[in-house]
Amino acid sequence: MKSLGRHLLIELYGCEEKILNSVSKVEVIMTEATKACGAQIIDVIFHRFNPHGVSGVVVIAESHFAIHTWPEYGFASIDLYTCGEEIDPWKAHQYLVKKLKPKNSTVLEMRRGILGLPPERIKHKP
Repeated sequence: MKSLGRHLLIELYGCEEKILNSVSKVEVIMTEATKACGAQIIDVIFHRFNPHGVSGVVVIAESHFAIHTWPEYGFASIDLYTCGEEIDPWKAHQYLVKKLKPKNSTVLEMRRGILGLPPERIKHKP
């Protein structure tokens, strides 16, 4: 069944604390993951918390990519949400795993906006 979007819910365990606590490194990794799947970046905002942790969002024309880190636990929670059929969020996932090097991870893919309409009636934003 056709949907409006795909949403990957990713949990990465056993990542390097120094990477997860660096706002600049996390921002570069997330923006490069966005580019790896061909998404169009609209805006980027990242914040480092005191004493540790980074949260950030890459707003893309096709929806958004978001990350929240807990460096003290080596944990990152990531959402990759893409609308349409042109962008493959799994390419971004592969890039993130390569760069964040988790010891283990889980991923759940959800189809968003399953409208029950015939495929030819579902239009995506240009």
